[in-house]
Amino acid sequence: MNHILQKAPRASGGQEEHWIPLSDLMTGLMMMFMLIAVIFMLQVEDDAKAAVSAAQRAENDAASKKLSAEAAEVQARKVKEVAQIYNLMREELYQDLRAEFDKSLVSWGADLDHDLTVRFREPDVLFNTGEDILKDRFKRILEEFFPRYTKILMSEKYRDSIEEIRVEGHTSSYWKGQTPEEAYFVNMELSQARTRTTLRYILNIPRLSGQYEWLRSRLTANGLSSSKVRLNSDGTENRSASQRVEFRVRTNADARISQILSASAQ
Repeated sequence: MNHILQKAPRASGGQEEHWIPLSDLMTGLMMMFMLIAVIFMLQVEDDAKAAVSAAQRAENDAASKKLSAEAAEVQARKVKEVAQIYNLMREELYQDLRAEFDKSLVSWGADLDHDLTVRFREPDVLFNTGEDILKDRFKRILEEFFPRYTKILMSEKYRDSIEEIRVEGHTSSYWKGQTPEEAYFVNMELSQARTRTTLRYILNIPRLSGQYEWLRSRLTANGLSSSKVRLNSDGTENRSASQRVEFRVRTNADARISQILSASAQ
């Protein structure tokens, strides 16, 4: 083997030996391999950093989703609690109104619905056809009904929960000599005039003089024309039943729920 490692004889003309270029080639290859190794190590490090960053983002996203889910659950629970409280309050108010008016409703030609609507449903008692002047019989009914009605609504049990007391006027869809479209607008004017007349009358009942400010801040007059007619069992319009005056109570449950949603969004 010694003869392999011996220097090659010099060629004629003074040519250099061949082992020096081979050494340079080996050095170059070593440098190339080292460069590749460094590049590979840097790539591995970048990949590791990217993986850690992705894991952190995933962890943060999961935590954020968990917090959002928990916040949504808390919000839903609060909304449910408010809804339950107000449903209970509405049921108690219905029972109190029923106990107060149960013996009077029939003589007034009125109904009390579970949604807290008190409906005066006999048009012959309310107004003359096409007029907005209260009949004497309806005036006496209002004088008997409204003070008792407001006494319940203004009691400590309910007064802070009452958002609006709506006086609604409703008509049939008919007006002699008018198309349905024309009748709707004529009846709109009539229903609005009737609710204003009713509102003005009840606010001037002497027994309510000390309650004027509270009532004025909550009473509204709403003429709805024939937008909510009453129907017969066969689906046709009941013209007589559609002509009515209704008192409706709206609580502030919606406002309370909106406050909860707004606070949760901040």
